[in-house]
Amino acid sequence: MGKSGGGKTSLIETLRGESIVYRKTQYIDYSDTFVDTPGEYAEGNDLGGALAVYSYEADVVGLVVAADDDFCIFPPACAPVANRPVLGIVTKCDSERARTDMATLWLENCGCERIFLTSAKTGQGIEELLAYLK
Repeated sequence: MGKSGGGKTSLIETLRGESIVYRKTQYIDYSDTFVDTPGEYAEGNDLGGALAVYSYEADVVGLVVAADDDFCIFPPACAPVANRPVLGIVTKCDSERARTDMATLWLENCGCERIFLTSAKTGQGIEELLAYLK
């Protein structure tokens, strides 16, 4: 889960070995392997409950923050609320505006167990994340 435009769908396409095809996620896309959520669910108060419900169906929860984001939507110490491992995933590490140090700090403050630095375009961190998920 993460904000709109954060690279969640591109990350999932890359993890599945698919070509990256940008499309706006309009609904919770629940497959046999991944749950892809619209950013609007995490950005507002009205739909956050749906994220909680779907997180109970997952083995692992991923908080996604793009390396070129100007702010983090997740509050400090939010990860311990989940009753399963919560990973931090920094996307868009290849961006010219990337500030992986800031994105990592935000996810550390959330309480993520482990943080992965990734790029769907270059493949950075994808094998490491896949190995962890397996």
